Amino acid sequence: MLQHLLGLPALDLAAALTEACQRLAETLRCDKTDAFLLEESTQTLVAVGTSDTPLGRRQKALGLDRLPLANGGKVADAFQARRTYATGDQDYDVGELRGVVEALGVRSQIAAPLEVGGAVRGVLSVVSTTPRYFDAPDVGFVEAVSRWVGALAHRAELVEALRRADEQKGRRAAADEVVTVLAHDVRNHLNPLHGRLQLLRASAGRDGRDEDLLHADAALRSLTRLTRMTSDLLDINRLDRGLFVLYPAPLNLLALVRETAPTLATPSVDVSAEGSEDLVVVADADRLRQAIENVVGNAVKHSPPGRPVRVEVGPAEGGGEPRALIDVVDRGPGVPADLLPRLFQHFAAGAGSTGLGLGLYLARCIARAHGGSLQVESTSAEGTRFRFVLPLAGPPSPAALGVGYKGS
Repeated sequence: MLQHLLGLPALDLAAALTEACQRLAETLRCDKTDAFLLEESTQTLVAVGTSDTPLGRRQKALGLDRLPLANGGKVADAFQARRTYATGDQDYDVGELRGVVEALGVRSQIAAPLEVGGAVRGVLSVVSTTPRYFDAPDVGFVEAVSRWVGALAHRAELVEALRRADEQKGRRAAADEVVTVLAHDVRNHLNPLHGRLQLLRASAGRDGRDEDLLHADAALRSLTRLTRMTSDLLDINRLDRGLFVLYPAPLNLLALVRETAPTLATPSVDVSAEGSEDLVVVADADRLRQAIENVVGNAVKHSPPGRPVRVEVGPAEGGGEPRALIDVVDRGPGVPADLLPRLFQHFAAGAGSTGLGLGLYLARCIARAHGGSLQVESTSAEGTRFRFVLPLAGPPSPAALGVGYKGS
């Protein structure tokens, strides 16, 4: 019996338990065997596996393959007490369900707790319509089999989880491929569109058509956002494929931040620095600017009116390798608690967001590619602080992202 259980293939959970119950019923020559597992949502023991015997089929027809804990009964008692129940005179046990005794005619039963993955999750039950059918060795045998059936159930659950993960990964890969192809095709149309809008804007300016000029500016701003979104999607694909390349060179960090902030919203961003005029990092200026834009732009969107986003640049205090810090601070409502743990993941957009949730993910990837990090602290009372940490000394070390480096 145990050799057969060990040899069972990695079926789905119901098929594995049904096969185990069938073999156990044949071995003991009993009328029915069940592997009950607790359904947490309803607090009901459900016969996930049942032997294909006349009594097993009758049990299903009567609906006795679902046993709510609240209804009691000896199977429920064995589960709750974590103790094996055995009897040969079940018709005299006042604690048994009447349906089991009268409708099924059960007279002998062994019900052993079923442990799956280190926790009691159900009961392995064998029954007979013959009084005093089982003996003491049968009880020990069923207890031993329950441990092996529990291991079989655990293995089947793990296989099911892996199968679901593979299916989800496959769907995600297919979706990513579609999005990447679409983003690439869209980008091919953006540059000509940008050029035509610039021509329309210039024409409106020459002819004094102020209203048309406002419309052209609004369209250009929308097009810029779309271009950035498309670029982010393509960068995600490059990161996943290990094709993301940096061109590092020495640059003045404060100058880069002061150059980047005004491109977002001058009245809304306040850059402050103390002792930071000579902070030099070895970095890809375009990529680092992209990361800063993503974080500052996110902060501007969540900052209340009249409360500028503060960007602080300075050296890190403490020993160890010299580092530079860029803090981006807003006084908004803070990051929702349910979003905070996955803030830097793909498509981690919160409720009401107008973006795809890629900007912060890319910003952290770029920081790590430069040998640094991007962290966040957020509370509803004080707002949100994003902190870039970048090394000051030496060239960046390749991160575990498949990122390439090329000389300037």
